[in-house]
Amino acid sequence: MNKNYSYIGISFIILVFGIWAVPKIVKTISEPDLATIGTVPSFNFTDQNGKEITNSTYKDKVYVVEFFFTTCPSICPIMTENMIKIQKEFFGNPKVGIASFSIDPEHDSAAILKEYAENKGITKPQWHLLTGDKEKIFKLANEGFNLYVGDAPEVEGGFEHSGYFALIDQEGNIRSRIDEHGNPIIYYDGLDEKNIQMLKEDIKKLL
Repeated sequence: MNKNYSYIGISFIILVFGIWAVPKIVKTISEPDLATIGTVPSFNFTDQNGKEITNSTYKDKVYVVEFFFTTCPSICPIMTENMIKIQKEFFGNPKVGIASFSIDPEHDSAAILKEYAENKGITKPQWHLLTGDKEKIFKLANEGFNLYVGDAPEVEGGFEHSGYFALIDQEGNIRSRIDEHGNPIIYYDGLDEKNIQMLKEDIKKLL
């Protein structure tokens, strides 16, 4: 074979590979890996259907965690509306779940949570609204996730809590997007439309 043709062929392959590879390299640079914040501790609670739910329920799933209560008069309705958007985005995907822990389990029985789910249009099978021992739920929030919850009898509703969502990967690690300064945002603001869009995108990265 003529050496010139060989060189031309090799150059063509390199050019094609370069055209194919450059966008992928750029994408890798512009979309860094999600940071790992910590590991979700073991938990065991009851969902709206009276079913026992543990960490193993979410094994091999990407899921989103929130802390709320059904009679919340302030931020919870907005959080639920935004979590419904996550439900709609991944409704047909059994590999995506949601865990909503009630911080008022004395009121929020399984029956109350089931009624709440029906009223709000919560239908994704992998979305569990959870109730159980109040002390354990508070410990999970405050120590397991570092998402503040607390009794606040002076506040309407009787509780204070974070409006943030946590993103969990298939191995039970808390994951987070990295901001433009190279720092993890840690959690996603459940009240902010841009953060909800970011959360959707980052769930897809983990799948």
